[in-house]
Amino acid sequence: MSRTETRGTEAREGQGRVKKSDRRREILLELKLRPHVRISELAQRFNVSAETVRRDFDALADDGLISRAHGGASAPTQGRYPSLDERTNARLEEREKIGKSAAELIQEGETVMIDSGSTTIEMSRMLAYRGTHCTVITNSVPVAMTLGHTPAEVILCPGEYLATESATIGTETLEFLSRFNVDRCIIGSSGFSAEGPSETVRGFAAVKRMMLARAAKRHLLVDSGKFGRKGLSHVGDLDELDSIVTDNKPTEDLLSAINSAGVEILVAEQPLQRTTNRGHKSHA
Repeated sequence: MSRTETRGTEAREGQGRVKKSDRRREILLELKLRPHVRISELAQRFNVSAETVRRDFDALADDGLISRAHGGASAPTQGRYPSLDERTNARLEEREKIGKSAAELIQEGETVMIDSGSTTIEMSRMLAYRGTHCTVITNSVPVAMTLGHTPAEVILCPGEYLATESATIGTETLEFLSRFNVDRCIIGSSGFSAEGPSETVRGFAAVKRMMLARAAKRHLLVDSGKFGRKGLSHVGDLDELDSIVTDNKPTEDLLSAINSAGVEILVAEQPLQRTTNRGHKSHA
């Protein structure tokens, strides 16, 4: 269906239709109550076309929030992934180094988006220790709590609470983030390959993509144990990043891909030890 046909379909849908953001919230809520929902019944319930519901399903599936199924959708299924607590207690020395170097990137007075994850939490501890005056927008409750009693001003995103990650996700979180323009974003990822960062936790890829879109400078924190891994959902391409902060320099194909994309590598053995001499990339 063309864009013109799509707009025409939406224009013909009658009075009482539910807003797109509300529809998608209702779909996610429905999948908490039962394992499968059908396009036909949701189209009737929301007073919209089947094509409109399909577009809702496609968008939610792209964000890793649902799984498409014949004639409908179901809650996403994924393999066992370590919990936030488990990740917090693993590779602690590496994450401390990364966190320290990443905290030094944030300057006085800057606005920063920080996503949820064990490494970004560690970075927030280092930022709290430095006492940097900045504004932090985050979907992570631990990050907000860590910085809540420091000179930083903290804004916590609304949304669906993902208890296993102590974070918010979903349509409301994305809409909230879209209202801001910030100096930097600092994100983590479940995997990092030549295709770019990827994410396994439900709903996290969409949050990271929105943060990347709203920031002038984009930094990925990733320990070397994730090199070559691919998570369930693709976050973005390498050239969407300004730098990666890691504990060891990547090698071979991954290093070549990073250099080709013009991404700076900051190795955290020493504070901000730079391994490329590339200039700052400009963003449209």
